[in-house]
Amino acid sequence: MKKIRVLIIDDSALVRDILAKGLSSDETIEVVGSAPDVFVGRDMIVNLKPDVLTLDIEMPRMDGIEFLQRLMPQYPIPVVVVSSLTQRGKYITLQALESGAVDFVPKPAIDVARGLKEMMLELRTKIKIASTANVSHWKNKRFDKIQKAAYQSTKALAESTDKVIAIGASTGGTEAIRKVITSLPPTMPGIVIVQHMPSGFTKTFADRLNEISLMQVKEAETGDRIMNGRVLIAPGDFHMKVIRSGGYYQVVCQGGEKVNGHRPSVDLLMFSVAEHVASNAYGLILTGMGNDGAAGLKAMKEAGAATLGQDEQSSIVYGMPKVAFDIGAVDRQYPLDNISANLIRLVSLKK
Repeated sequence: MKKIRVLIIDDSALVRDILAKGLSSDETIEVVGSAPDVFVGRDMIVNLKPDVLTLDIEMPRMDGIEFLQRLMPQYPIPVVVVSSLTQRGKYITLQALESGAVDFVPKPAIDVARGLKEMMLELRTKIKIASTANVSHWKNKRFDKIQKAAYQSTKALAESTDKVIAIGASTGGTEAIRKVITSLPPTMPGIVIVQHMPSGFTKTFADRLNEISLMQVKEAETGDRIMNGRVLIAPGDFHMKVIRSGGYYQVVCQGGEKVNGHRPSVDLLMFSVAEHVASNAYGLILTGMGNDGAAGLKAMKEAGAATLGQDEQSSIVYGMPKVAFDIGAVDRQYPLDNISANLIRLVSLKK
């Protein structure tokens, strides 16, 4: 069996040693080298040709964001960020995902001994997923500064609940969601999103999207109403469901057992949309590993909702969209760059 060749880039010798030992304990992973900064790492990438990088993004000389934006257009390679849980660490981790990283694993902040064990288990899993990721679309990409349009003040929060858009994503989903949401006008129906992401990161993700989108984006709280021009993102470690309260739709965020190995679960969200919104809903399944969301999307379709999926070529990991497509849950698949336009088209058709 061919092993997954991993290169570690981290400015801490202690962290490099911990990562190397923890990854090497898995017989399917081979650590081919470790680098103290991105300049050494760049040369090692060329010489060693690893399958996956682990990357610390807060480093001297050149940070991980700038490195990713230089690396990915020239040498696309799956990258898993290993980041701190500080507020700055969360923010720049999201920047790293926008710049080409496939996924991230937070460094433990408390109970380090137990935290390291859990971190290494998560990192080994995500490296295996990353090794299957399609990052070829980053080749020759130009990184332009993202700016909110001058007419941002036209964000609409009309209290209409005629329609609801439900979106689910996992690995590679933060970048896919960013592309979709930032391409939508502020007059779109309310949107509810489950992105598999740990607690603490979803608010940072929502705040970041709110800065660059024409719709209002926030981390969901129980009782939040779904309204035109608003996007609600399920909080990490909480399931989110849609309910009808009088003449309005709102969300409920709650704990509970993991579903399909996840909390929040896309399936739970989409089953609730199928039950309470039915044919006035639109469902979208984006890149991700596993099958979470496929059954829920099929329930939405059977309830009369229009359903879309991301196609294989544009998916970082064609897992969730594939399962949904294979079981007949998806009306039609589209490249990521075409999804927003087709959502707009579908909404306009059902007015």
